[in-house]
Amino acid sequence: MAHQQHQSCIDACDACAAACDHCATACLSESNVAEMAECIRQDMDCADACRLASAAMARGSRHAKDICALCASLCEACAAECEKHEHEHCKQCAEACRACAKECRAMA
Repeated sequence: MAHQQHQSCIDACDACAAACDHCATACLSESNVAEMAECIRQDMDCADACRLASAAMARGSRHAKDICALCASLCEACAAECEKHEHEHCKQCAEACRACAKECRAMA
């Protein structure tokens, strides 16, 4: 089954989506929320890409490798943005994004 073959990547994508969702929500609560707008946008794009990649691998989509390559790029962009901020939620998100990007690059 395809999902078993790519389980570590699916898990990384799921964890990254959750970290991005948490980061975006936490950014909305920051006192400088306007300065966090790009971080929030990156979080939302990354979370969506991670969910798509996870689902594609789980169902054995023939497009899974292409989707994972795109997901890796979005994860790297999100990590780069989150690393610009000192908030703990941004640091945790960047870490999850880097781990996901590594798994997706290996899968793709």
